[in-house]
Amino acid sequence: MSQVTDHPARRRREPGEVFGSGFTLFADMLLVGLLTSLASVPVVTAPAAFAAASATLRGSAEDGLPVKAGAYAAHLRAGLSAGSLVRGLLPPLLAVLVVVDTGLLRSALPGAHVMAPALVLLVLGAAAVGLRATAVAAPRRLSLREGLLRSVADPRGTLLLAGAALLAGLLAWSMPLLVPLLPGPLAFAATAVDMRSMRAAPRERPRR
Repeated sequence: MSQVTDHPARRRREPGEVFGSGFTLFADMLLVGLLTSLASVPVVTAPAAFAAASATLRGSAEDGLPVKAGAYAAHLRAGLSAGSLVRGLLPPLLAVLVVVDTGLLRSALPGAHVMAPALVLLVLGAAAVGLRATAVAAPRRLSLREGLLRSVADPRGTLLLAGAALLAGLLAWSMPLLVPLLPGPLAFAATAVDMRSMRAAPRERPRR
């Protein structure tokens, strides 16, 4: 008899259930966060790393099994491509915007108080679209266009992801030791929002 059958309460969750019992969810996010941080070290691999994290968490929710490093590695290998590496240049550009925004906040240039909040909104919006794109890429290839379309179609979910990105940024600034773990909750938030929107889509049919 398999271990899954011997210990159903400890090893399995109900199919489609995102929140597992006990500390399973917490352990899954810790593992996914660490794996995603390691995979993102070359920087240009960050989109593929986050897509692999979303695919792994989605598979865990659907199968009811804990996250495995082998499953993450398989999704990462499948997601790495020339296109994903090119898209990996976008996170450094966002980092440059954050540096520019910080410089504007400290400067006395005319219009700095207007430009700085605009850059903050731009960065949060780009982060939300990027997280959407990586969650969508779980069953398919990474597509920023699809992420943008889903962000517009589900503004509530997009606001939630923007809030998650803002909270992650504040945690990274206040507690730098948490940085290697932050990709886990971000990938979980993107996956949960995408799964919620997919479940709600069949009920939202156009009226005739």
